[in-house]
Amino acid sequence: MKRWIKRLGWFLGGLVVVLVVAFFALQRSDIPYATLEARYATTTSHYVDLPGGVRAHYRDEGNRAGPVIVLVHGFSASTLDWDPWATRLGERYRIIAVDLPGHGLTRAPTGYASSSAAQVGVVDALATTLGLKSFVIGGNSMGGGVAWRYALTHGDRLNGLILVDAAGWPRQGDGKNDALIFKLLANPIARPIIKNLDNSALTKQGLEAAFIDKSLVTPDLVRRYTDFSRAPGHRDILIARPDFDYATARGLAAIKVPTLILFGADDRLIPSSDARRFGAAIPGATVIVYPGVGHVPMEQIPDKSAADVRSWLTTHGAG
Repeated sequence: MKRWIKRLGWFLGGLVVVLVVAFFALQRSDIPYATLEARYATTTSHYVDLPGGVRAHYRDEGNRAGPVIVLVHGFSASTLDWDPWATRLGERYRIIAVDLPGHGLTRAPTGYASSSAAQVGVVDALATTLGLKSFVIGGNSMGGGVAWRYALTHGDRLNGLILVDAAGWPRQGDGKNDALIFKLLANPIARPIIKNLDNSALTKQGLEAAFIDKSLVTPDLVRRYTDFSRAPGHRDILIARPDFDYATARGLAAIKVPTLILFGADDRLIPSSDARRFGAAIPGATVIVYPGVGHVPMEQIPDKSAADVRSWLTTHGAG
């Protein structure tokens, strides 16, 4: 008996050593902004200093004389997610995509606290700095939440609102089907443990849940997401999980601008039933749900989704 206890002790001790070694081997340092900018900035990239010490990165492309569309990405994403729409809509429209603090190439000061109001404030400060008198705002996922909140607080500046698998309604279900990375980010104990680890495998799993079509989740795409998460200060913002104010039918009823709601029927991150909830709450909203499509229609079905946006903008005089 003593021999087995001794062996078990050696086994457990060895296991602890292996886990400790693996933990430190998987640690990943920050990637300097200069490196990230050299790798991911484009000829349409610009930077502007905004209130609160934020140095915002945005991309300004398309028809500079055309109606303006401001686009806001989802959680852990970036301006690059909007490339498919910029390519397809840029001939007629001026497309401005912004990186929120903690994302892409936007820099934020140490201790920056993200929130619903802070995200809306960044978009409004950028619009003011660029002298945008009126525009259409669109957002995907978390960025969709930014867009509808902007419509509630600055609706007088908008010609239209586009929500793409937008976040905002209280969570339904138990989250059992969530990708592992989102389960870990929701766990206050796990968050600080995984913060500085190599999360490329978890990121890949999360992207596959978003895209549905796994062939679209390329090594370059996974690398881009993991690289941006390692920008100085980004990980602190990404794991902070701030409380956002939820959508309510009564609150959304105050939105008066033309609204287009696009959703993937097979979204595994936000239930497609939320499309109907947005549509029922926002007066006169147009709702389109795509069968067989996941969380990012602008990337999974760029031709169809961009064509629907173009048609809707023309019909509703929003651009």
